[in-house]
Amino acid sequence: MSGTQDRAAPPPDPLPPPNWAFTLWTMVGIQLVMSLSFTILAPIMPLYLPDLGVHRPDLIDLWAGILASVTSFVATFTAPVWGRMADRYGRKLMVLRSSIGISVFTGLMGIATSVWHLLAFRMAMGLFAGFNSAAIALVASQVPDQRLGYALGWLSTGQLVGSLIGPIIGGGLADLTGSYRAPFFFAAAISMIGFALAWRLVPERFVRPPPLASARRGRSTASAVALLRGTPGLAALMLVLLLAQFAVQAVQPIVTLFVQQLTGPVPQLATLAGMAFSVTGLADVLASPFLGKRSDVIGYRRVLLISLFGAAAATLPQAFAHGYWVFVAERFGVGCFIGGILPTANALIGRMVPSASRGFVYGLSSSANFLGIALGPLTGGLVAASVGLRWVFVVTAALLLLNLAWVRLAVPAAVDRG
Repeated sequence: MSGTQDRAAPPPDPLPPPNWAFTLWTMVGIQLVMSLSFTILAPIMPLYLPDLGVHRPDLIDLWAGILASVTSFVATFTAPVWGRMADRYGRKLMVLRSSIGISVFTGLMGIATSVWHLLAFRMAMGLFAGFNSAAIALVASQVPDQRLGYALGWLSTGQLVGSLIGPIIGGGLADLTGSYRAPFFFAAAISMIGFALAWRLVPERFVRPPPLASARRGRSTASAVALLRGTPGLAALMLVLLLAQFAVQAVQPIVTLFVQQLTGPVPQLATLAGMAFSVTGLADVLASPFLGKRSDVIGYRRVLLISLFGAAAATLPQAFAHGYWVFVAERFGVGCFIGGILPTANALIGRMVPSASRGFVYGLSSSANFLGIALGPLTGGLVAASVGLRWVFVVTAALLLLNLAWVRLAVPAAVDRG
């Protein structure tokens, strides 16, 4: 028992620098800026395709799905590599590397002349992705361990606020300029601002590991398997992150169709569907910092279990909703609890592993996130096509409950006392 507890709660790392709060709030602002640049393109991509020679509606749907998922799919495999590089050469360097790569390839998307060019640039951006994991690793290595939940909760809030504002800016910019290429250049410029802010304002206290230790960690991908097997509960937390994204993304392809089923062919269907989309993100923004801060007080594991149960309990009733406003209220409830999953799971991961390995581990967790983002819409669409829209909510709730049971059994309570 004592050996398990020792592995679950490693000795605390050296004290963080006294300016950790400045680092945190600067990174929250940079996370917001980068999230803006990611999501500005969300409403533009399908509308951009006719400019690239794709005119058939079925092909536009197909290409829109491929382009939306390919970046996350590629990043699933590259994120752990960049995480290992972060442990070896510094987390700030990886933040800079990712932001400049995103800026360059987003700008190139704006000058694409065929859909194949756009696909290649989206894949290349996936190769250089990993901003979120680098940002999490940087903040987690600079703040006190007892403030991890608070810090990562606010970092998540910065990302969510950017993701709520980005699509509005992208759509408005396209309408204002009359060009679907302009948002790409604007997003590239925003990413460069994020790069400049990180370069000039973010300090990092980084001590490069000894060459032998660095080589030992990087021998092969077997190190990832060994770490997952040797750290009690770590694999369960990776699945938590995957399913948190899955739970959000699986319903994305069907929300508009489900709203149409609830309301009928009303003129304001797009507005009502947009409200059902955004209310989850709004609740997430409100809940993330509160639950992150509470987890520092009552325990990360406890808040994570509450959040998983609440997310499942708010997801399942959506399958039986027969009114639009009831559905919106349930979507808000999901956002409240999803907002507690990501920061507390990431805080638990930070408590389980030493600071020197956090870049690599958060790279693995980023892969789990990306995989959830890629699998969610695909699975949701297949379930909806096979057995109906309402079953998407049932399947998602069941997966969240299974993950709750695994976390309760696999993640040791000693982590909160470490």
